[in-house]
Amino acid sequence: MTLLVIAHAELRSLLRSPLAWATLASVCALLAWLFLLQIDQYTLYRSQLLALANPPGVTELVVKPLFGSAGLILMMVMPLITMRSFAEQARNQTLTLLTTAPISLTAIVLGKFAGLCGFLLLLIGVVLAMPLSLASATHLDWGLLAAASLGLLLLTTSFTAVGLYISSLTSHPGAAAMLTFGLLLILWFLESATSDPGGTAILAQFSTLHHYRGLLSGLVSSGDIGYFLILTLLALSLTRLRLQSQRYQA
Repeated sequence: MTLLVIAHAELRSLLRSPLAWATLASVCALLAWLFLLQIDQYTLYRSQLLALANPPGVTELVVKPLFGSAGLILMMVMPLITMRSFAEQARNQTLTLLTTAPISLTAIVLGKFAGLCGFLLLLIGVVLAMPLSLASATHLDWGLLAAASLGLLLLTTSFTAVGLYISSLTSHPGAAAMLTFGLLLILWFLESATSDPGGTAILAQFSTLHHYRGLLSGLVSSGDIGYFLILTLLALSLTRLRLQSQRYQA
C-alpha cells in the first residue's frame, strides 16, 4: 500500500510539472514527424519494392526505424524526467524525512520507479499508436511490432532506473540530468568504444544499443531481455543502498 501511495505521489508530481508535459509534447511532435517522413519514403519507393522477389514490409521499413529513433530520443529526454526524483527532495531537505520515516526503503525506491514508469507508459503508448494507425490500411508484422515494443519498454525502464539512481547521488536536478545523460550515452555507444575486434565483442555485451538492436530485429533473446532486467535491478539496488547510507548518516 505504501508503494502505491509513493507511486501515485510521484506520478501526480510529474503530471503537474510543465517540464514533463513540454517534454512529452516535444517527443510526440518529433516522432510524429519522423513517422510521416518514413511513410512518405515508403510510398515513394513502394512500386520499386513490389518488383522485388521478397520485398520488406511496412513494419520493417517504417515501424522499425521509428522505434530505433524513439529509443535514441528517449535516451536524451529520460534524464529530464528522472532528475527531480530524489535530487529535488535533497535540495529541499525533505529527503532525510523520507529516508528516516518508518517506511521500507525498497517501497520508496520501487514506488518512485513505478510512478516514473507510469508516465513512461504515456510516451510508449504514443509511439505504439503510430504504427497501429496503419493496421487498417496495410499488413503489419505483429511479431516484429511486439518484439520492438518489448525492446522499447525494457530499454526505457532501464533508463528510468539509471536516472533514479543518479538522482539519489546529488541535490542538484540539473547535475543529475547531465550525469544521467552522460552515463546513458556511454552505455549506448559502448560497443564502438574500441577498434579491437575482440574488445568490441566484449564491450558490446554491455551496450544498450547492442541489445536493443536485437529486439528491434524481431529476435526475442533471453540474453537481451536478461541484460535490461539486470541493468534495471542493479540500478534500483544501488539506489536503495544510497538511501540506506543516507538513513545511517541521519
